[in-house]
Amino acid sequence: MDILWLGEPACHDPAVVGGKAAQLSRLAAGYPVPPGFCLPAARAAVSGDALAAAYRELGARCGESDPAVAVRSSRLDEDGAAASFAGQHETYLNVRGLEAVAAAVARCRESGRATRAVAYRQARGLASEPAVAVLVQALVAADVSAVVFSAHPVTGDRDTVVVTASWGLGESIVGGTATPDTWTVCKADLVIRDAVIGEKARMTVAAPDGAREVDTPRFLRAQPALPDERVRELARLALALEASAGWPVDLECAYRGDALALLQCRPITTLRAVAGDGAERPAR
Repeated sequence: MDILWLGEPACHDPAVVGGKAAQLSRLAAGYPVPPGFCLPAARAAVSGDALAAAYRELGARCGESDPAVAVRSSRLDEDGAAASFAGQHETYLNVRGLEAVAAAVARCRESGRATRAVAYRQARGLASEPAVAVLVQALVAADVSAVVFSAHPVTGDRDTVVVTASWGLGESIVGGTATPDTWTVCKADLVIRDAVIGEKARMTVAAPDGAREVDTPRFLRAQPALPDERVRELARLALALEASAGWPVDLECAYRGDALALLQCRPITTLRAVAGDGAERPAR
């Protein structure tokens, strides 16, 4: 099959669509995952007719004829307990129009052969042959983006949720170019124990040629990107997903107005768990 849609059972299989797309597909029925479709890794190329039909259908689901999308790679062995591949492959934001989408899909396919991706795989003893599926998903033109951890990614504290947020699209947080706001939330009662307001000097915004990073307007830099009730909403989401997955999770989320979107859910690969024999194991 050329195209699989998020939410379809056939799209739940990471061996077909990669870890990123499979996880979102499984969550699409119960969580606010933006609509999208996946091009399976086994297909070296997808017919132009099939891609055109899928893009038109996505437009119908979004209520516009030429929807802006995010085009992301989804490796068959990514987002596991030991290797997330976060940031190792290409992502194209605010892609609009069939020709531009087709070009972004082709570049995502090729990203599996990029030097940094190959080095990442070799360092973890993974197969060198790339197998990259591609996810095409409706773009959330975020006012605020957030990264949420259902356990503290540095201290390993399992009783804490850590919420980070900044203005605009999430690439400035993920890429480390913005110092986001950070909240520490107690799991037991969702009390916010600590809040540190970051400088948020840079933000990523949609642009005619995709997305670009700009200076954050000065009046926004010192303002918290999220009110407390949204911080708690994100903490509740992280707890629900952790309970469903069975392991601590790392989420990427976005707000457009009051609407929350779930963009990514993967294990916290930096977290270590102590096994019964006293040896450390990657957390699952």
